Amino acid sequence: MEFSMLKSKFTAEQAKQLNPLVLALVGDAVYEVFIRTYLVEKNREMNAHKIHLRAVNHVKAHAQSEYMKFLIENLNEEELSIFKRARNSKSGTTPKNADLNEYKWATGFEAVVGFLYLSEKGERLNYIFEKIINFNLGDE
Repeated sequence: MEFSMLKSKFTAEQAKQLNPLVLALVGDAVYEVFIRTYLVEKNREMNAHKIHLRAVNHVKAHAQSEYMKFLIENLNEEELSIFKRARNSKSGTTPKNADLNEYKWATGFEAVVGFLYLSEKGERLNYIFEKIINFNLGDE
């Protein structure tokens, strides 16, 4: 996913300096678009409601925390630092459909995705998304 008007807005250093919850906000959106696009591509004949239900299973905090636990050993130092900052941030909101630990891990996952997206590390983002597909989405 590439939009020319968004290119070169953040260096990696600038993205790293953003509040980790802002990175998670961006990462949440990027990840959801990835999941929905992937599911549409794999299920072209399925109706929108069924695709939505499948997408929810992958974007909820429980799933994201599981993906992060699977991915954590593959993160580099920079990504691990972003993850930890986001995981340890106080969000000011209480998770509705997840326990607090899952929510924190999911926030860390989203922050890593947001950081990679904003700093235009597309190859690395694709690597992470591919790992997730191979971990759990291949049967969709």
